[in-house]
Amino acid sequence: MRLPLRSSCIFRSLLCLSQTTTPQSRGLSGAAMRLVQFHRHGDGGIRVGVEQGEGLGVVDLKAFDPSMPSTMRELLELGDKGLECAQRALASGQCVLERPDIRLLSPVLAPEKVVCVGMNYRDHCLEQNAPIPKEPIIFSKFPSAITGPYDDITLPPESQEVDWEVELAFVIRRRGKHIKEEDALSYVAGFTVANDVSARDWQMKRNGKQWLLGKTFDSFCPLGPALVTTDAVNDPHNLGIRCLVNGDTVQSSNTDQMIFKTAALVAWVSKFVTLSPGDVFLTGTPPGVGVFRTPPVFLKKGDVVECQIDQLGSIVNKVV
Repeated sequence: MRLPLRSSCIFRSLLCLSQTTTPQSRGLSGAAMRLVQFHRHGDGGIRVGVEQGEGLGVVDLKAFDPSMPSTMRELLELGDKGLECAQRALASGQCVLERPDIRLLSPVLAPEKVVCVGMNYRDHCLEQNAPIPKEPIIFSKFPSAITGPYDDITLPPESQEVDWEVELAFVIRRRGKHIKEEDALSYVAGFTVANDVSARDWQMKRNGKQWLLGKTFDSFCPLGPALVTTDAVNDPHNLGIRCLVNGDTVQSSNTDQMIFKTAALVAWVSKFVTLSPGDVFLTGTPPGVGVFRTPPVFLKKGDVVECQIDQLGSIVNKVV
């Protein structure tokens, strides 16, 4: 007999709660998922879901198991229990919402930290005739800069030189300090696409040439469309990475150009600060940014910026 949708979700919820207590369920081998945050149309509440595939329906974790949290950060704070339940929700095929019924948000909202890495692509350094850094160059954005994968980028009236930067981002899954590089990937939940939108006048000429203000205007950190778990990415350091403005390719490279890779960045930053579930890392951009073109090119109202990374997806943001 086929159970009604709600009854089936409740049954699966009880199954999830019972199975998360078994020792055999504690490993996350094969936990290949695309985790998302979303609103249902007509309901302003944040929900966490699992995509059935890129661009396909989304399993609502809260509907599958009412004990599950409503945000990605809270889900990651649950540790293995939360991710295991997400796996079972995906496998159930139940509690599915169709894409027209939802609006995707950034996969992480209000993280404790947004850690950014400058000058981390060899080909980007060559573009500037800059030396290859011997240590990671770390800066930050305020979490309030984060916006969704299809939300608008707002041009601030204070800047006339707003630029694009496609970046591979990753998200921390568990708390750690002084993490060894050989252990670092076990602290990573997954990867996503970012645009490190940058006001070059404030980054390079104003504010004592400190980067923070030029990087952290509202809407200057589009993220998404999904948090793709580490097991779903064959090799995060061998992915095509591209940025298009109004359909024209302006950046095209590969993450194999990264100087300091994921594990090295986790180990380095954790020397200075304690990393927490939900912390977001932006790992640097390849060549092709507007400021180093001749003449320089900057974003204007009406432009559409698309950032793409193989296996992760794309984010598309209109400039307003």
